[in-house]
Amino acid sequence: MTETFTDWLRQRSEPDWTAVVTHPFTEALFDGLVPVESMRSYLVQDYQFVDDFLALLGSALAKADRYSSRLAIAGSIAVVTSEENTYFQRSFDALGVGEADRVRPVLDEATVAFRDVMSDANANGSYAEVLTVLTVAEWTYLEWAMRAPASLPENFVHAEWITLHNNSGFQGWVRWLCGELDRIGADLDERERARCLRVFQQATRCELDFFNAHWK
Repeated sequence: MTETFTDWLRQRSEPDWTAVVTHPFTEALFDGLVPVESMRSYLVQDYQFVDDFLALLGSALAKADRYSSRLAIAGSIAVVTSEENTYFQRSFDALGVGEADRVRPVLDEATVAFRDVMSDANANGSYAEVLTVLTVAEWTYLEWAMRAPASLPENFVHAEWITLHNNSGFQGWVRWLCGELDRIGADLDERERARCLRVFQQATRCELDFFNAHWK
């Protein structure tokens, strides 16, 4: 079987990739055993990516080379601004997160680093580089969520964070992202492929650092 561009990127991002998708934080999440304060800080910090992530999706929308790609990206924007945003607000209510921490929390170093990666891709990256950051962000989350057992934790804060990242719609979106990056990657020259690899590895490391920041 011919190696795809996304497989090539992922394989060259080990061991960080596997460390992300098998992280102890997610293992505890499956059992509903993430301490309240850890879950609270994790979600507060994760919510700070939403605006940057939407901007990155907007960048992909603008830089895409065909209409069908723009339609797929637009569909993801609708999910982020509806189902996912609703989950955050319900979870913040349940966890007692105040307005200041929802809107202007003190940012962890790992949060700042990943936001910088997103912002740089948005401002300076090619369509391939934008897709690369999006693919890491979404593919890693699908990979860890797919490892969840059939029996989910009772607390919706834990359970719905898993199901948001392991349902047929999200699976289809990640398949599309990987396929789109494979399509674009097939026409990249050696220098462009190297840039995408650097971005893929950087984003994967950011994901690992983010999980580590909320698991002691």
